Amino acid sequence: MYTISHNIKKEFVIKNSRFITVLIKINDQEEIKKHLEHIKKEYPRATHYCYAYKLGNTIKKASDDKEPSGTAGIPMLNVLEKEDITNILAVTIRYFGGIKLGAGGLIRAYSKSVKETLKEGKKKLLIPGIKCNITFPYSKEKEILKKIPPENIRKKKYLEKVTYQILLPETEILPNDLEQEILEKIYIEKD
Repeated sequence: MYTISHNIKKEFVIKNSRFITVLIKINDQEEIKKHLEHIKKEYPRATHYCYAYKLGNTIKKASDDKEPSGTAGIPMLNVLEKEDITNILAVTIRYFGGIKLGAGGLIRAYSKSVKETLKEGKKKLLIPGIKCNITFPYSKEKEILKKIPPENIRKKKYLEKVTYQILLPETEILPNDLEQEILEKIYIEKD
């Protein structure tokens, strides 16, 4: 299973319609709404904002955003699944150009937009991991920061003790003296 190494954007014109596809790395569903709102502000006059996303093996969704049912979101999701890409939000912004493409034409256009945009980036291997909270005394923070890469720390909370929400490979073992709470099993990038 793979994800993309960085966010990617590519534009196509098909029969006068402008298709802009944006591929965004995501780690959880909470991010999706924010990304979609941002895209709608960035491209305010677009006719459609079709999307598909996939998280891990189980969470996936597709939206045709007023295109005929099954002609946009599902074809986009099918490309992500065929390419074994996850932890990704694919959004295709369409500016209608006055020529109707028909159902088959729309399916080809939305599929092509994701497939061609994926070619612009690099894949990164994903391995099984966990999202967890670790809690420790303030005196251990420097030691913890040496063991956990900064990109694997999602949230920090400072109260009586320090709590980090982190991502770790499933095989990594943390010191026994840390309070640990496993939140969910996920997939994380392997360097």
